[in-house]
Amino acid sequence: MTKIKESSTHFENKKTLEKECLIVYASNIIGGQWALSICCYLMDGKLRFGELKKLLPNITERMLTLQLRKLEKDQIVKRTVYAEVPPRVEYELTSVGYSLKPLMDSLETWGKMHQETVE
Repeated sequence: MTKIKESSTHFENKKTLEKECLIVYASNIIGGQWALSICCYLMDGKLRFGELKKLLPNITERMLTLQLRKLEKDQIVKRTVYAEVPPRVEYELTSVGYSLKPLMDSLETWGKMHQETVE
């Protein structure tokens, strides 16, 4: 995941687009294959890091960590650490995260229709 320098032209363009188009704003939060995949699995309930890693075998641990942190920062995912030995950490969708369900259902329907059209 490349961090864009806040002084760059690319950063300014991205921020301008986000202000002018809420679809761009939303896609910048949940865009990319990993964020939606993580949210999809968390729709069924809480999961631990290792469980998510098993469900997403092609994601690196570093990328999974970065994606979970970003989703947590954007208040899509909640991270809960339990005071146990060894420590237990669970991830779950927030109410904002669960509000993605109709959008994800629509994307699934569109994806199926598009896939059938282009094949």
